[in-house]
Formats: sequence, structure tokens, C-alpha cells
Amino acid sequence: MVRVGLTTERLTQAGADLADEVGFEHVTVSALARRFDVKVASLYSHLKSSQDLKTKIALLALEELADRAADALAGRSGKDALTAFANVYRDYAREHPGRYAAARLKLDPETAAASAGVRHAQMTRAILRGYDLTEPDQTHAVRMLGSVFHGYVSLELAGGFSHTAVDSQDSWAWILDSLDALLRNGTTL
Repeated sequence: MVRVGLTTERLTQAGADLADEVGFEHVTVSALARRFDVKVASLYSHLKSSQDLKTKIALLALEELADRAADALAGRSGKDALTAFANVYRDYAREHPGRYAAARLKLDPETAAASAGVRHAQMTRAILRGYDLTEPDQTHAVRMLGSVFHGYVSLELAGGFSHTAVDSQDSWAWILDSLDALLRNGTTL
């Protein structure tokens, strides 16, 4: 029997909250059942498996990130757009570390193609149009930005910058200034 009030959406949201609390790697259907004080079997009418739950959390996180990025980018271009876009990712990762980790989940090709991940790529390319890059430089730049943003955020979340006197916000601003200069130059340094 399905418990009243349990829906796939509610379970996904609770799973995302759980990921932020305990880490995405620790999210399971069993952990979610404990949160709702129900038997695991009662969740299987909404979720196929722990992997299905993780995929749903990843899709939710990608959608939330894309919505925030779209709002932040509205009416911006150039360095202003680049900075707004980067800050959305950094802020989201700080606010929702488990969801941010979920957004990095490798999705099967069909699911990935239908996800908000496509919107992320489109927004990144829209930012780069302001830098007048042609292919293959635009693709290189998409990969560079993703690598820099994710790398910095991952190191920061792991406490990698806590041992220096230089404020991590100062480093972040320096990196974004450097990326802008590189992209405006349009060639490799």
C-alpha cells in the first residue's frame, strides 16, 4: 500500500535534502525510507532503486542550477555574464553540496539529452558568443570554464584553501578576471 503523501517529487526533494545533509554518496532508498519512517518496500512504487533516486536528484539539481543561471544571465554579457554564471555555480555548491555533487552524476545518453544539462551548455555558449570565439576555440572554452569552475568549487568545498592567508574570494575574483582576459584575447597565452 502506498503511504498517503508520498510522491516521486516529494521523495526526490527529500533525497536532495538528504544529499545536502549527509553527502550524495550516502543517499539510498533505505536512508530515505528511514527519513519518512516507512518500510523500504513502500518507496518502490515511486522509485526503482537507489540509482533511480540518485538520477532523479541529479536531474533536479541540474534543473535548479539551470534556472538560477538563466535568471543570473538575463540582460548580461561579456565579463558580467561570465562572473554571474560562475557565481551561480559556486553559490549553489556552497548552499547545496550534495545536490552539486549530484549534478556531476554521469547520466545515460538518453537521460542526459533530455536533462537541463543541455541548457547549461547552451548558456555557456551564449556567454562565449560575447567573446567572438569560433570553433574549435568555443568548445575548448566551454570545457575550460567547466573545469575551472568545478575544480575551484571542489577544492574550496574540501577545505583546500583554508591554510593560506589569501582570501578565497580574492582568488576567485582573480581567476574570473584572468578567464575574461584570456577569452577576450581569443587565443591561447
